[in-house]
Amino acid sequence: MPEILQYGFMVRALIAGLLIALTIPLMGSFLVARRYSLIADSLAHVSLAGIGAGLLLGFSPVLVAVPVTIAGSLLLEYLRQNKRISGEASLAILMSGGLAIAVVLANLARGARTDFSSYLFGSITTTSMSDIVTLLIATVIVLLVIGSNYRALLHIAFDESSARIAGYKVSLLNYVLAAMTALIVVLSLRIVGGLLISALLVIPVITASRFAKSFMQTVIIAMVIAVIAVVVGLVLAFYVGIAAGGAIVISALAMFIVSLLLKP
Repeated sequence: MPEILQYGFMVRALIAGLLIALTIPLMGSFLVARRYSLIADSLAHVSLAGIGAGLLLGFSPVLVAVPVTIAGSLLLEYLRQNKRISGEASLAILMSGGLAIAVVLANLARGARTDFSSYLFGSITTTSMSDIVTLLIATVIVLLVIGSNYRALLHIAFDESSARIAGYKVSLLNYVLAAMTALIVVLSLRIVGGLLISALLVIPVITASRFAKSFMQTVIIAMVIAVIAVVVGLVLAFYVGIAAGGAIVISALAMFIVSLLLKP
């Protein structure tokens, strides 16, 4: 047995990482096609505000961050659909506002700086079995929802107006996709970290799109790339002693650079 599998926290981190690798690129494929790549980054900053609120109030940070981040995602989608603010502007406002609130709340929470930093950059040692069970339930929900609405989501991603004419429930599905993205972002903080989660959503999809000949191939290849990045990143984090989130993103980035070399 490899040495890395002899430690319970690494096994839990690996399982959680693989679940993340199945969901984030799946949703990211639709978000990137809609030119909404920065939504994960914005929601990650909003989730950090929820984490800060949880630390300040003495509640479970993740339990507080989930409703806060989902509310932020629904607000973001509402602003986009009603064209109150442009998509880029609303993303920027949520990103900067969420991080500012998170920093203030974290500073107000006594003795919480170390805990807060683990959500910024990821901490493999804090992954528990309850985290894995929650993430597994969320993964099943995401796979079922996207699997049962694949054609509708694909149509919406490339032509929202045409999807409305075709009779799809565009607004509802957009809200559902935004809420699921928010949920997975919050549950991914312990492994990848809030400041790096957007990279894992975008880089595998962009890399896969260089080789795929269809949208479905893009989704599958992106998942494979994310799985490889998670495994390689966690192994590097264990043996080299670096942050797991950074190692995972660097692994994904390395595969993107290789793709540039193989297919200019």
